[in-house]
Amino acid sequence: MPLIAAALSGLPWPRLGLAATLASSLGTLALTVHVALRVVSQGAVVAIPRWIAVDGLSGVVLLLIAFVSATSALFSWGYLAANAHETASMRIYYANYNLFIFSMLAIPMFREPTLVWIIVELTTVCSALLVSFDNTHEALEAAWKYVVLSLMGAAIALLGFLVLFASMQAGGGGAYTWDGLAAAAPKMPPILLQTAFVLILVGLGTKVGLVPMHTWLPDAHSQAPSPVCALLSGVETTAVLYVILRLFPVLQAAPGSHAETWAIVFGLLSVGVAAFLLLQVRDYKRMFAFSTVEHMGIILLAAGLGSSSAVRYSALYQALTHTLTKSFCFFAAGVALLAVGTREIASVRGLIRTSPVAGVSLLFGGLAIAGAPPFAVFLSEFSIFRAGLAEGRYLVIALLVLFIGIGFFGILFHVNRMVFGSSERPSRGRVRLPASCLAALGITGLLVLAFGVYMPEPLHKLLALGATTLAR
Repeated sequence: MPLIAAALSGLPWPRLGLAATLASSLGTLALTVHVALRVVSQGAVVAIPRWIAVDGLSGVVLLLIAFVSATSALFSWGYLAANAHETASMRIYYANYNLFIFSMLAIPMFREPTLVWIIVELTTVCSALLVSFDNTHEALEAAWKYVVLSLMGAAIALLGFLVLFASMQAGGGGAYTWDGLAAAAPKMPPILLQTAFVLILVGLGTKVGLVPMHTWLPDAHSQAPSPVCALLSGVETTAVLYVILRLFPVLQAAPGSHAETWAIVFGLLSVGVAAFLLLQVRDYKRMFAFSTVEHMGIILLAAGLGSSSAVRYSALYQALTHTLTKSFCFFAAGVALLAVGTREIASVRGLIRTSPVAGVSLLFGGLAIAGAPPFAVFLSEFSIFRAGLAEGRYLVIALLVLFIGIGFFGILFHVNRMVFGSSERPSRGRVRLPASCLAALGITGLLVLAFGVYMPEPLHKLLALGATTLAR
């Protein structure tokens, strides 16, 4: 469906691309919900054995991609119209948008690791023109940096997948799929398996935005249009992190594995560095981008805390809540940008008076992504703390709580000044925000709040199945 929408978007009818994108996104979301419900009832849905299938873990990621792509398409409708882009630019935007969605949807559905690597790099190619869409010097520089660093990471990750294949052949061979790797892992040479994991962690960690390979992320995620930022920060990073998480059952089956240690080290490093960067950030879109670095570290750390089902469940729960909340945050940043016309934190004061909707949305998003109760991120982070303490990881959890606390202070310090601060600068006056942007904000915000107090049973079962997939 996204491929058909991409083809239709290139035709010389301005509204056709928008209509095709909305129809494709909503249709894909409906089909994805259907597949997820089948996974809950059957355990897995297999389209082509050993090639295309969806289990609990990939079902969670697939559902998140489909939801954010639908809400971002809705947000794009009003956001692009408010910025009065040319017809040719709109065609390029929607064509690349749908190609980007297609590439992300393919990541959790393919079972062969090398094909997954190819698709991951396809996401870079398809999203590069979206990052540079505004055609400013800063946007072009950010897109160039994004492509160069992502492809450098891709080369390292490819070497890791080649070592992984060699390790499997040295252990007697088998089906080169995620399940086949887990089955063959006990016979693989441990040194080759661990080398492959570190190379893949570093290579794909560049795409995820793990410290110290994160330097492209705040640039790209701040310069892209806000609906694209929601996709980049909300689901692209999660989809690539999913590939790393797929290796955990393989490493657990191998003797002398240190996957958990590497995950905790990179996770804590990412959370800690991002927390201090949040204190000195000057651009509110970069602020949410640094928050993505923090949350990718939290998810990776949670996956490395232990092998219990509670730990694995909390990692997936964090991925779910972060995706929903971060997409809302970038939608809020988008309406704030429409209201005030600047991304500079120092230039935004009294937003609640200039644009009550933008001010409330930015405050809601800041509280939610920082982890304040009763929002969904608070509940997922609390579940990580509880699971980590149950595993006896007291020092790791203490450092995690400290870093999250610093990040909490940094985000709310900036948001409070933007929303409630006073300014001597003249106001632009009230700005009428597009209805489609408000609709995307409302739908996403409702789920962010609802999942903080209630978890639907089918979604809980899907997360539980995903947690089972993460363990051997």
